[in-house]
Amino acid sequence: MDAANRRQIVVRLLLAAEHEAQQIVNAAKTERVRKLTQAKEEAEKEVAGHHREMELEFRKNEAENSGELRAIMKRLEQETEGKINHLQMEAASGVPHGFYFGTFIFALEMR
Repeated sequence: MDAANRRQIVVRLLLAAEHEAQQIVNAAKTERVRKLTQAKEEAEKEVAGHHREMELEFRKNEAENSGELRAIMKRLEQETEGKINHLQMEAASGVPHGFYFGTFIFALEMR
């Protein structure tokens, strides 16, 4: 074989090696993009799952607290209604609010 043939063979081998290396690099890039896409999708699923859990917990707490709030509101309405009725009865009887207590304290002081 002469030198020109050897050079051509070496050049072809180098070109083939370069082509193979380019294919390896391209495959690695493709795999990297695939893994990144997969990781992104998994992260989005995880975030969506966490969001659903937090939403359910919020709804549960909201339902529990709204029941408590309704009970508190009802109790306060009943207490207020009772106090209003008591004041109306005192007003109707003509006895000022706290008159009996004041009279009792005054009587104790006089002893």
